[in-house]
Amino acid sequence: MTFDLVTIAALVGFLLSSLNLVALIRSMLSAGEKKLDERVSKGESKLVEHDRRIQAIEGDLKHLPDRNTTHRLELMMAEVVGRLNTMEKSQDGRFATMEERLKPIQAVGERLEEVLIDQAKRANAA
Repeated sequence: MTFDLVTIAALVGFLLSSLNLVALIRSMLSAGEKKLDERVSKGESKLVEHDRRIQAIEGDLKHLPDRNTTHRLELMMAEVVGRLNTMEKSQDGRFATMEERLKPIQAVGERLEEVLIDQAKRANAA
C-alpha cells in the first residue's frame, strides 16, 4: 500500500481533528470539575472556620459551672439570705433597745444645752 501526499495530509488532518475533538470534550467535562473543586474548597474553608469557632466555644464552656455546681451555689445563696434575714431581725430588736437606752442621754444633753443658753443670756445681760 502506497501512501501519497494527499492521503497522508488527510490522515494528519483527521488525527488533528480527532485530537481537537478529544481536547474539547475533555475541557467541557473538566469545567464541571473545576466548579465542583471550587465549591469543595469553599466548603472546606467554611468547615475549618466552623471547627475553630466550635473549639473556642468548647474551651469557654469548660470554665463555666455545670448544673450541679449552679444548684449548690443556689442552695448556699438561699442559706446566706436566710442568715441575713435572721440577723436583720435580731438587729432590729437591738437597735430598738439601744434607742430606748439613749433617750435619757439625749434628754440630759438637751437640758445641758438649755442651761448653757440661760447662762450665756445672763452673762450677756449683766
